Amino acid sequence: MSVQNPTVRNLSVRLAGCCALLAFATGVWAQAPVAPISHLPINTNDRVQPLLPAQLRDFDAYVNTVRKTFNVPGIAVAIVKDGRVVMERGFGVRDVGQPAKVDAHTLFAIASNTKAFTAASLQMLAEQGKLQMNDRVIDHLPWFRMSDPYVTHEMRIRDLLAHRSGLSLGAGDLLYWPPTSYTTRDVVERLAHVPLKHGFRSHYAYDNILFAVATLVIEKASGESYADFVRQHIFKPVGMTESLIDKTYLKPGMDVATGYAPYNFGPIKPVPPMAWLNDPGAGGIYSSVHDLAKWMNVQLAGGALPPGPDGQPRRLFSAASHRQMWSMLTPITIRKPPIPALQPLVPDFYGYGEGWFLSDYRGRKLVWHTGGWPGFVSRVTMVPSLHLGVVVLTNQQSGAAFNAVTWRVLDAYLNPAHKTDWAAVYARAVKQSEAGADQSFARHQAARAKHSKPSLPLAKYAGTYRDPWYGDVIVSDHHGKLRLRFSKTAQLIGSMTPWQHDSFIVHWDDRTLNADAFVTFALNADGAIREMRMKPVSPLTDFSFDFQDLRLKPVPADAGTAPKE
Repeated sequence: MSVQNPTVRNLSVRLAGCCALLAFATGVWAQAPVAPISHLPINTNDRVQPLLPAQLRDFDAYVNTVRKTFNVPGIAVAIVKDGRVVMERGFGVRDVGQPAKVDAHTLFAIASNTKAFTAASLQMLAEQGKLQMNDRVIDHLPWFRMSDPYVTHEMRIRDLLAHRSGLSLGAGDLLYWPPTSYTTRDVVERLAHVPLKHGFRSHYAYDNILFAVATLVIEKASGESYADFVRQHIFKPVGMTESLIDKTYLKPGMDVATGYAPYNFGPIKPVPPMAWLNDPGAGGIYSSVHDLAKWMNVQLAGGALPPGPDGQPRRLFSAASHRQMWSMLTPITIRKPPIPALQPLVPDFYGYGEGWFLSDYRGRKLVWHTGGWPGFVSRVTMVPSLHLGVVVLTNQQSGAAFNAVTWRVLDAYLNPAHKTDWAAVYARAVKQSEAGADQSFARHQAARAKHSKPSLPLAKYAGTYRDPWYGDVIVSDHHGKLRLRFSKTAQLIGSMTPWQHDSFIVHWDDRTLNADAFVTFALNADGAIREMRMKPVSPLTDFSFDFQDLRLKPVPADAGTAPKE
């Protein structure tokens, strides 16, 4: 998932869903010619070249400094250059307190870096004549509906990949984040009730829910499950033998990292593995830097694969499909960085293609994406004109860590005369971001009427509240204290404490969520509850907790349960 100002937002925590974007550099692609590298050997078995750039000769020490600075147990990095793997290795441990080290084969959740696989799947199906990227979605899923009839009719397959639908940032993410019991079809059907915030194709706003639609299009056009299609048609030909579609395929004894998250934005604790079974196309894949080095080399080769056993050239997708994926569809506003030291990273252009962010750094086009998952964040970055790629996987929710490593590698090739301590720069940015969050809560405290009391007896707030797109949220009276539970989300259950007047704060039992929220009840003239609204308490809360989009109305006792609940 991504955010509109990726340097500022969530510097120290997870990106949304899969997604999420913590890096600062992307942009609008001017169609400058890039030298093809299909003529270069793609040798995925070459793991180490004798010499790294001078700036990377202290790379091990630098990465370990990054781990210590941002409290990341383990990091894995791979660098590819000119079709060869320059470096792939791990740093730190897979699990705190355990001896197993991270290596090039350690599996991490890559979250929204999955989106590029979804885009490639659709382009490959288009090459097979099973769909066209400009087909209407309703041509393949006749039952598909958005909340606006015009958008329903005009939504094309390519639009599903471009974050320009008119939905708000992270709209509908609570349908699958944290995990819910809805099916993928349930999630997509509920889009009909998710309101639009902007005009169709008029604004960039990162979403995950339309990749659930893309998942179903892939399954309808191919006749295969999303998992089977990606495994057979991408993982297998690329040689990604270690990669898995989601955590349900993990087995005891595998070389897999344990994810960690801050507890109440403080000490880190392990996070249980999560499967995103109802939106796999947005962010479910587990992979290693060993496998992702192969993926980057195929991308940098314009879709060309290593020659087959017969020596004949092979392709995963065509050069034309590759150009489409790396062409900008949606411009993104470029914003001022939070601290002056990040100014060199401000791009001249910034935008989104099909499953990839596009920007520039020091006169070179970048193609990249980030991913965020409970306990994991990651970044894949390529410089096409240099045939260069770097992937950074981490098992703690620190976007600052993967950025600090990525920019050190890019500088080694693009700016070798100047060595910036990006770890120190991002540490300052994180400190400022956290200070801003503290100030935000201080403002809430200053405005609070501390001696106010709820208008009603606590038991009167208990009941079922229904949102048109999420469904039911239940408030219960538990021995004189209120508890709140999302009916389809096992992790979203917590205790409510009075804040002021008819507002409460829900403190989730799972403290690794870092998503406590204000809960405010509106009363009608007769003192009956008319509506319940929610919003995150902290500005550092991941945007996938889109509580603010809920419109929760009391359900009469005789109304029964919500449809499909």
